[in-house]
Amino acid sequence: MNYEKGIFYFKTGIIMIEKAIKKNHRVSSSQRVKTLAKLPANQLYKKANTMRKDLVKIAVQNKAGHIAPSLSCVDILTALYYYTMNLSRDPQWEERDRLVFSKAHGCYGLYAILADRGYIQREDWENFYRGSFLSGCAERSTGHGIEASCGALGHGLPIAAGIAFGAKLQGKKYRVYCVAGDGEMQEGSMWEAVQFAAKYKLSNLTVIIDHNRLQAMDFLEDVLTVEGKRFDLQQKMKAFGFEVKTCNGHNPEKMVSIVERWIKSSALDKPQVLIANTVKGYGLLCMENIPKFHFRLPTEDELNMGCRFE
Repeated sequence: MNYEKGIFYFKTGIIMIEKAIKKNHRVSSSQRVKTLAKLPANQLYKKANTMRKDLVKIAVQNKAGHIAPSLSCVDILTALYYYTMNLSRDPQWEERDRLVFSKAHGCYGLYAILADRGYIQREDWENFYRGSFLSGCAERSTGHGIEASCGALGHGLPIAAGIAFGAKLQGKKYRVYCVAGDGEMQEGSMWEAVQFAAKYKLSNLTVIIDHNRLQAMDFLEDVLTVEGKRFDLQQKMKAFGFEVKTCNGHNPEKMVSIVERWIKSSALDKPQVLIANTVKGYGLLCMENIPKFHFRLPTEDELNMGCRFE
């Protein structure tokens, strides 16, 4: 073999090796991603009860208010984190599904689940509200699975729509979920985001509204919702161009069934909203559907009235 041929074959070999390394790197990178295990749908409610029990224990122990708005969305979060969302052990995995928790004052259930999933250290969760980095309203910390700061209501859906739009522009496959409060849906910024999402056909965006019919210290109908307009949110969201479904927000099996159909539908070209009918304070009998418990802590006698998660 002459010198020129030797150089040619050497360079060809180097190119082939580089291609093989790149290919193997892609495969091995994919193999290294450890996706989080999912629960069977019929076990989600039991898991939600475990999270409710943990939430109440830590919040009461640490004297943290906002227990009632946290309890109403535990089943929603359980459905997302233990079944629907594509997640890995690395909370910053590029291909992960994103959750923007817009009703961030009701974040105790989120903290309990992130601790259970290993994104938050158990010690930090147990010291929540009394020295750990976890505050009364969720603040952005992607290294701990918290995608956005949403303490001021009305910010989460605009953020979620922006993330979904960016993913669509870049051809990314991950989905974006936003959990919002029904009282929060009175914010004008939420409706600007709704228009934006419908305009750009963000089919990779799913909104779940925690529809407990209470906001802060009163019922929706006593503030801005027109009296008797039971399906007010459904009608508005449909008029704006969303795919709309309604179900029991304390039935995670039903919720994942609806969302899974949306995910698998290749014909769906619009954002979706699931209006989850819930009970504020769900799980604690002293708290359920009682406006004064928006931030107020229960007394020992009130806790002794019983719960749904024994």
